[in-house]
Amino acid sequence: MHDDRLLFEFLILEGAQAGLSWLTILKKRDGYRRAFHDFDATKIARYTDKKRATLLADASIVRNRAKIDAAIRNAKAFLAVQDELGSFDRYVWQFTGGKPTVNRWKSMRDVPARTRESDAMSKDLLARGFKFVGSTICYAFMQATGMVNDHTVDCWRWKAVQKKSRLPAVQPRGLRSPSR
Repeated sequence: MHDDRLLFEFLILEGAQAGLSWLTILKKRDGYRRAFHDFDATKIARYTDKKRATLLADASIVRNRAKIDAAIRNAKAFLAVQDELGSFDRYVWQFTGGKPTVNRWKSMRDVPARTRESDAMSKDLLARGFKFVGSTICYAFMQATGMVNDHTVDCWRWKAVQKKSRLPAVQPRGLRSPSR
């Protein structure tokens, strides 16, 4: 994925998912798109306290003040990254060297919850003022946007993604998380 608006959407949705099931967020995705102006960062960055109150009352999204505040703050930080580097895409893909990481996991037990790359992304995003961007959230973001292929090698999707990326598979690297 290389579209800045979609990358921003996925980052916000990954943050909203923190502590919840992904299915909950998928069911609310259309609500998020309506409530957050189709993830238009310029509009979100200008949200007022009145709009924040409206969001807190909107049952079509997760009504968590910290997550809503983070989405607004992240919109401002996202725009700053675009201004500095020309695109958010260029910024996030630097953490995988500009190409997808194709792992060779044999079992879902092998798939980490975070890696050195997601640690680096998280640290840099936090330094730029982003919120709800811990390393586990960043790794999920990297998986969801195609920066990392973590399908197991016996999964039909692993082969399709590897073929599409036209890149040789690399050996697994990163931190092993006991929580996953």
